Amino acid sequence: MPGENLSRDEAHERAALLSVDGYEVALDLRSAVGESTEDVRTFRSVTTIRFRRTGEGDSTFADLIAPSVNAVTLNGRALDPATVFDGSRIALDGLADENVLVVDAQCAYSRTGEGMHRFVDPEDGEVYLYTQYEPADARRVYANFEQPDLKAPYRFEVTAPEGWTVWSNGVGEQGADGVWRFAETAPISTYITCVVAGPYHYVTDTYKRGDIEIPLGAMCRKGLAKHFDADDVFLITKQGLDFFHDNFDYPYPFGKYDQAFVPEYNLGAMENPGMVTFREEYIYRGKVTQAAYERRANVILHEMAHMWFGDLVTMVWWDDLWLKESFADFMGSFSLAEATRFTNSWVTFANNRKAWAYRADQLPSTHPITADIRDLEDAKLNFDGITYAKGASVLKQLVAYAGRDAFLEGARRYFKRHAYGNTRLADLLAVLEETSGRDMKVWAKSWLQTSGVNTLTPVVTYDAEGRITELAVLQEGDELRPHRAAVGLYRTGPDGTLTRYARAEADITGVRTVVAELAGAERPDLVLVNDDDLTYCKIRFDETSLATLRAHLGDITDPLARALCWSALWNLTRDGLMPARDFVKVVLDFAGNETDIGVLQMVHAWAQSAVTHYAAPDWRAEGGRLLAEGGLRELRLAEPGSEHQLTWARFFAAVASSEADLQLLEHLLDGSAAIDGLEVDQELRWAFLGPLATHGRADEARIGEELARDDTATGKRHQVRCLAARPSAAVKAQAWAQVVESDALSNALVEATIAGFVQPSQRELIAPYAEKYFAVIERIWADRSIQIGMDVVRGLFPGLQDRPETLEATDAWLAGHPSAAPALRRLVLEARDDLARALRAQECDGRAA
Repeated sequence: MPGENLSRDEAHERAALLSVDGYEVALDLRSAVGESTEDVRTFRSVTTIRFRRTGEGDSTFADLIAPSVNAVTLNGRALDPATVFDGSRIALDGLADENVLVVDAQCAYSRTGEGMHRFVDPEDGEVYLYTQYEPADARRVYANFEQPDLKAPYRFEVTAPEGWTVWSNGVGEQGADGVWRFAETAPISTYITCVVAGPYHYVTDTYKRGDIEIPLGAMCRKGLAKHFDADDVFLITKQGLDFFHDNFDYPYPFGKYDQAFVPEYNLGAMENPGMVTFREEYIYRGKVTQAAYERRANVILHEMAHMWFGDLVTMVWWDDLWLKESFADFMGSFSLAEATRFTNSWVTFANNRKAWAYRADQLPSTHPITADIRDLEDAKLNFDGITYAKGASVLKQLVAYAGRDAFLEGARRYFKRHAYGNTRLADLLAVLEETSGRDMKVWAKSWLQTSGVNTLTPVVTYDAEGRITELAVLQEGDELRPHRAAVGLYRTGPDGTLTRYARAEADITGVRTVVAELAGAERPDLVLVNDDDLTYCKIRFDETSLATLRAHLGDITDPLARALCWSALWNLTRDGLMPARDFVKVVLDFAGNETDIGVLQMVHAWAQSAVTHYAAPDWRAEGGRLLAEGGLRELRLAEPGSEHQLTWARFFAAVASSEADLQLLEHLLDGSAAIDGLEVDQELRWAFLGPLATHGRADEARIGEELARDDTATGKRHQVRCLAARPSAAVKAQAWAQVVESDALSNALVEATIAGFVQPSQRELIAPYAEKYFAVIERIWADRSIQIGMDVVRGLFPGLQDRPETLEATDAWLAGHPSAAPALRRLVLEARDDLARALRAQECDGRAA
């Protein structure tokens, strides 16, 4: 990564100097197929950039990361590539008022999911290409000015292998000469340009609304075509386009709308206008729950919201990344609830997305939603729970604060005022002040420009008859914020259900706020602060309410209220205020009654984390045994063929460790045992084989047999994970070497190898790698791409060596490497914080023994 890290100051200086009139990019991708004699397989990239000097100065630079440059011409003057190109930048001197730069380069195909990614399908040998650029990898494919505020129109032309189809942002067609040429785009940023090429399976449809007609396309690898439910993808797409046209009053601005599901993708998806890319795992090869379809629908709508928030109107620099990501995250759930069959999406948001935000906001690397992004490495790490989920949570609070109509009218004015331009925070606040009549600067200072999460706790007093005399809400946190929040009162009815009988909204400000409206109400069994999840906060309970939840959480009838309570109990556990064994007991008592499948899956993940990270070491084995016992019980009780049965089957496999449990998994795999209604399809087979490999009951030959049944790209990833999971010192040494000492593995196989290497039941086996980790991470960060560096540094941190000595080793590395890359130090600091939190929670759990 040396020399590639563009700073904010450099970008600001370049934007002040020049503006870009247009790009013409010609790519020759015929080298993607066949044998290659090159050490690094490359393709030819010829870029013509027309730009004007608009400020003082006669020199600048263009961005390009490429193995070699054939020629550089500026205004007809040939420049020596050996002199002007340093591997990541092209120095440009002697600028005129109007300039034409032509760069002819050999760019490298990627195996890391950054730039032009090349994938060879092991099933049929077909080659597939796609690009992924955010935040700054377009320069790996063509020369450019790689910053979001230098927007320009683009014309792409691509020469591809015979029989291939090529897609880009604009509509394209293949000429008589075999070259694919694409219509000029509207002005867009470099990071959202896109090329997809290969023998993809492609399905089409059309969206019509009055005079608006949008061609729709959806594609995947040929090997996944039999699993591709394009009809549902198109259904959600059309529902989303209806919703955004209804609410934004600005027609979709980018012509066609293609969606490509591509292999070995690092992200969930990317909002390239007219050519959205998704990870192909959103095409389901086996039976999945409605929660999986909801997740996919949410991602489709999230990316669609970006067509307006991010693509049409783009932030000036990555400081205001939230201007697109927070809005897209919020609008994804908002549109999902109002325009699709997933009407309970706010339950998922409260239980899942906000959990991500709460964790991120308590790390030492927490930052304001409007962050201080010094450079591209900072930007890469800020695609995090703050920018996405906390930002979306704060926007949900804004809707409660300013009103839905004012919020949407503000968005409409924002699009019309800044279409095809770049904005900062002040531009958004200006339109929201106009539409809401409120001083948005005060709101923004509290919510967008400070970090940390507040904790809200109810304090209730009663009179002699048991009626509330006063209900106050206490607020804690470094920054006390104004919260528009609801407080709900719940009690147990004659039928045993726990239902709300009183609710009041209030503006929570300062340390203590009295909710006067609830005075005189009958004594509740449960007081739920932030009922209906209007604000962003952690919630606590009074003693009576906590006792009610321990005994009756499953009796709460409202799914959102129940989800909020699950989340609050998990936060208590993470904060070392509830013993992990107590949380596990609540899960065992009530998870079997949880009707919302997405909430159940989240609770399962929390239960596993509670035992793995937060339980006292001497209770860990017992906790695992209890989870497996409870998982098997609920699996057998679940309705045959239901999504709950499938969810409990996956959970049971994940926690199985005893001889009897592992034997059952073996018998379910070989067909000598069956559970009524449970279809053990290929994906479930891999889920069952994983723990068998981890516990030494599936060797290389057995794993190879499974791959022979499923000799696909997905099967290969599962095989690699299972191989690395085997409990052998030699296996761990090989996995470590493949990830750390070699860069031969693709991004997807690096991820799979790390997932197999790190097993909670193998703490002692992988203990020797703690010291090795600290010895190699600085080299890894320097030598690998940002994405692979992040995967290795996060994935191999010795968090399972959860003892004070590991904390001390981490502190020693941080103290001894003050000049390490700030982004690398941030990753290590975050991992250290997780470890310290785990040790505190383990102490709490130990005291409960």
